[in-house]
Amino acid sequence: MEILLFLSSGLFLGWSLGANDAANVFGTAVGTRMIKFRTAALVCSVFVVIGATVSGAGAAHTLGKLGAVNALAGSFTVALASALTTFLMTRLKIPVSTSQAIVGAIIGWNFYSASLTDSSSLTKIMITWVACPVLSGVMAVVLFILVRFLLRVTKPHLLRLDAGTRWGLLIVGAFGSYSLGANNIANVMGVFVLDNPFHDLVLFDVIRVTGVQQLFFIGAVAIGVGVFTYSERVMKTVGSGLVRISPVPAFVIVLAQSLTLFLFASQSLEYFLASHGLPTFPLVPVSSSQAVIGAIVGLSLFKGVGIRYKVMGEISLGWAATPLMAGVVSFLLLFFMDNVFDQQVYHPVRYRLDADVIEELAARGVTDPVFVELPVQNSARKLQRTLLDQTDLSADAIAEVMDVAAVGPWEVDLAAAAPTVWEDLGLSPEQMVALRRLDGQRFDHAWQFHRALAAASESWRPRPGDLANKKWNKALKSQLSLLLRVCRVYQRHE
Repeated sequence: MEILLFLSSGLFLGWSLGANDAANVFGTAVGTRMIKFRTAALVCSVFVVIGATVSGAGAAHTLGKLGAVNALAGSFTVALASALTTFLMTRLKIPVSTSQAIVGAIIGWNFYSASLTDSSSLTKIMITWVACPVLSGVMAVVLFILVRFLLRVTKPHLLRLDAGTRWGLLIVGAFGSYSLGANNIANVMGVFVLDNPFHDLVLFDVIRVTGVQQLFFIGAVAIGVGVFTYSERVMKTVGSGLVRISPVPAFVIVLAQSLTLFLFASQSLEYFLASHGLPTFPLVPVSSSQAVIGAIVGLSLFKGVGIRYKVMGEISLGWAATPLMAGVVSFLLLFFMDNVFDQQVYHPVRYRLDADVIEELAARGVTDPVFVELPVQNSARKLQRTLLDQTDLSADAIAEVMDVAAVGPWEVDLAAAAPTVWEDLGLSPEQMVALRRLDGQRFDHAWQFHRALAAASESWRPRPGDLANKKWNKALKSQLSLLLRVCRVYQRHE
């Protein structure tokens, strides 16, 4: 019952996402009056649900690296802070990124729990916040030139052009809605996956619906409700408030935005490019709001159309304020949940440089005499500060020390967790056999757990780091990360 109560913040966040982000895929179509709002809302809702249910469970996100929210009440609070921030921006009719709100909320949790924020992941995400609208704007210009050339060659009748544009807006809007559901549902409900109250269902002895798919389905339904009940105002801001858009450019803008999201979210495209020795796009959460605004601005500048810079300034201010506001709201809500409602919003992680850790670090080429003198630390930030003050280690070496020294402990107890947990990890039969061999064993450090799994079966061993093995190693890393969360033993913080 507790998890169902905590899920309410995820549903609220889903509603907020639907109320705001639907404008990014259908705002230009509704703003140009090519598609009625009800039609756009219906198509958007249906394809968001399909995308979330079919492809959402496999979406790759870098958000988890920013901070591992390790308590259910903390997950609830982070989602609630994101939802409140998104809702406030929606009330102000400002397109806002849910991903930005979640990033800010997670960083707020990191500050409250004295956890570290992964600077490389944060930098990568922030770079995409700049690259995404620029890329979308360039893509919109290229697509517009191509579409204009095709129209000049084919010279369609005005009525045929109008009908084709309407159908084109519906099709690319459906594609954008599918991508929106697939790429953003993990932001909405992903923090609840390990506490998922739903179990696998088998329908008609043929169709298997996993617990995660059910979880993502209700989150997607919440997004759909947000689309119907509150997205019309933001659609008008995107569709006509920033610049006046005619139907054909509206089609180009939606297509450019959808393709931009696809580039930053498709694992298949990443593997295809890597296998052919081509540069890949980072699989990080990008803002659909920034993508569509970038496309509008880029195309408007190319055509020499006047932009309402006051509206553009309000939107830009919203982008800058969203993560900051979400971080502050998250910190304050965590304080109240922890101290007023007596809910455990984080589990402290201890760090201990024992003999095994020092030996392992030496094998990795990281040594320092101060290691033997360091006491057990209950704060990642304190240990980092100590290492910075008392050693000459590089930032990468300090990060490795903290990774190796982290104490779980981790215990393999197959009977303690529901069977659906192991199914949701996507473990192969060989991996489950190896895991059963370790049933009942306890490990102080994650690297000891990894090594025991690798010794039990090669299905747990990373392969040589070439392009052909990139997909295998990435999937294995994801499985190990989730497995550590399942098997970690936490103690009540003082």
